[in-house]
Amino acid sequence: MNHIRTRTTRTRRTALVVATAAAAFVLAACGGDGGNDDGGSAHEGPHGSASASAETGSTTGSSTVGSETGENAHNAQDVAFAQGMIPHHRQALEMARLAADRSAWAAVEDLAARIEKAQDPEITTMTGWLTAWGEDVPEPAPTSTGSTGSTGTESMPGMDHSAHSGMPGMMDGQDMAELERASGRAFDTMFLTMMVEHHEGAVEMAGTEKAKGRYAPAKALADDIITAQNAEITEMNKLLGKK
Repeated sequence: MNHIRTRTTRTRRTALVVATAAAAFVLAACGGDGGNDDGGSAHEGPHGSASASAETGSTTGSSTVGSETGENAHNAQDVAFAQGMIPHHRQALEMARLAADRSAWAAVEDLAARIEKAQDPEITTMTGWLTAWGEDVPEPAPTSTGSTGSTGTESMPGMDHSAHSGMPGMMDGQDMAELERASGRAFDTMFLTMMVEHHEGAVEMAGTEKAKGRYAPAKALADDIITAQNAEITEMNKLLGKK
């Protein structure tokens, strides 16, 4: 598996270099734009490996998963969805918060602000689901100083991403370090390229929840993810000068 991950990481980094060169003139030409054409909130998807574990079911928590009836009925896939989406959201928030003092383009700053506005409250919502089900809530990854942030939902630059780098669309520690070091047009291109991949992973994992989940609110969120994230992928590709 390590050689597969290494090849994927190398491919992403090669793509980032190519995208930076190809899109720089597009960003420069459009730098005066202060908005975007597409609205909607941003969402992120669940944990790939956690979703895989849902195939065999779960008996963790206060009762056997899937034994409930009525509006609170849920299954192992719903648990995996929430437990995976929380760290996925946290990384999106970390990426978005970098834009405020690194981006040279108002359109990128606006997109980043929308991502943060949508996903921070969703972490609280999904934490509530897991707590109600008696399931473990993923712990925030420690920062370079060992802190998890005052709220427990705040990812900070320099945090350790190794535990979640295998998720679809997730960046590893080196990716995030490169993004943190970038600024101006280089940051904007790298941010958009990475966030497209992040969103594509979210759409993939949301599709699994929509197909295999049982809890109605989680399935509804998965449907929202697919709609909103696909729209934002289109928006970001336009900003990158892609059709």
